[in-house]
Amino acid sequence: MTVTVLAAENIEKSYHFGTRSLEVLKRINFSLKRGDSVAIMGPSGSGKSTLLQVLGTMLRPDRGTVAIGGRNVVDLSDDELSKVRRRELGFVFQKFNLLSTLTAIDNVAWPLMINGQDKASSLERARMLLERVGLSARTSHYPRQLSGGEQQRVAIARSLVARPSIVFADEPTGSLDTKTGTQILELLKETVSAEGSALLMVTHDVAAASYCNGRLNLRDGQQC
Repeated sequence: MTVTVLAAENIEKSYHFGTRSLEVLKRINFSLKRGDSVAIMGPSGSGKSTLLQVLGTMLRPDRGTVAIGGRNVVDLSDDELSKVRRRELGFVFQKFNLLSTLTAIDNVAWPLMINGQDKASSLERARMLLERVGLSARTSHYPRQLSGGEQQRVAIARSLVARPSIVFADEPTGSLDTKTGTQILELLKETVSAEGSALLMVTHDVAAASYCNGRLNLRDGQQC
């Protein structure tokens, strides 16, 4: 039986500027099942990144519900949401967001260690994922010693280290050249699939979206 890992109902979100209000998301309904890979697409200003942040629990909606693993997370405390992100979700960003003072293997293992897992098993899991993304020879290198594509590979490994049910990717190839970006998209989809997770990716690029098996199209904050 296919498991629903994320379900959003009637999501609304506005930003307020003094007396003015900008409605960014309007009654969004969406669900994601284990094994799915879905691209969120739309023109600039359509609400793509805001929706990703809401679904990824980094931003609270004004109205609606977001259920992760069957649990509505909208009304959880900040501490509880932090635990959900650490244990249930993985994130891949355009700017990599690696810790400059840590080696590749320590960057990947870090989420497990802050969750209380022992160092030896954390490093073992990190080493396995770095091997899976083709960086077994670069485990002791610092981010400054890695190319952009290699840094993004480390970020992919880090996003999966805690065995999340969902990986959120925000323009993951935006800082990479076309050839490297293509390699990263193939690797991201293959690795997420191999780990049994679901993938939700924001992109403006039709070619990048083709690596996903579904799309959520937005225009002016609405599904279309």
